[in-house]
Amino acid sequence: MAKIDLLDQKWIDLVFEGKNEAYGAYQIRKNTSNRNNMAMLFLILGIAVIVGLFFAVGGIANAIAASEERNEGTEALEMVVEEQEEQEEEEEIVYDIQPEEEQVQQDQLMNSEKFTDYAMDDEAPQEVTKTQDETEKSDVAISSVTFDQGSDEGQEVLKQNQQVVEKVEQKEEETKVFEVVEQMPQFPGGDAALMQFLNSHIKYPVVAEENGIQGRVVCTFVVERNGSITDVRVIKSVDPSLDKEAVRVLKSMPSWIPGKQNGSAVRVKYTVPVTFRLQ
Repeated sequence: MAKIDLLDQKWIDLVFEGKNEAYGAYQIRKNTSNRNNMAMLFLILGIAVIVGLFFAVGGIANAIAASEERNEGTEALEMVVEEQEEQEEEEEIVYDIQPEEEQVQQDQLMNSEKFTDYAMDDEAPQEVTKTQDETEKSDVAISSVTFDQGSDEGQEVLKQNQQVVEKVEQKEEETKVFEVVEQMPQFPGGDAALMQFLNSHIKYPVVAEENGIQGRVVCTFVVERNGSITDVRVIKSVDPSLDKEAVRVLKSMPSWIPGKQNGSAVRVKYTVPVTFRLQ
């Protein structure tokens, strides 16, 4: 069967042969191909416009997002620069704090200086006070008061300064808390006696016992130079009732054998775990 193209102009002429071609149907059929082509063209143009608008809207949205990211990046950069400037300003502020030892030595040195009254000679020429420019041009050196180490005054000053330094060092040694020393502090009788003391003096809190709470409370304290216990703290908690009982028992311990550093008793920080276990 031959293919029939209904839009072919010959087919339309064949159908309307011998008929009134002025009739509207003939004109409609004759112009159908043009109308279809125009409709297809407009359809393609419409689709192209829609697709173009879609890409245009997407591009605008991406441009706005990129602009916002750049603005955020600029703001973040400005914040970083401001922070760096503030840090530099803080670093530029330097406080000249004189150490306690040097201040004590200077005070002691000033108090130990002796001044001698000299009789003024009437015939001595009067000297005119020099201006700042004349002082700078002068070869005369200006210095603080010094003492000859061989003299009695110099030896006295050196002894006093040495005593001040030793007192300051001794004070720091007494207040410093060591964590590791040559001879660590010890409970009287050793670790076994310490465990026995804790087991015999711990009273299991009723609340913790009823709720079945148990565990290990880790505490720290300071063994003073005389062996007494101070500054008891909980560094690993289990329950408030167990923590409180562990602190109470540690505070009730007898004096320890103090720790020693370089042959002298010192303050030492010590750590002890207190275990609470239900039977």
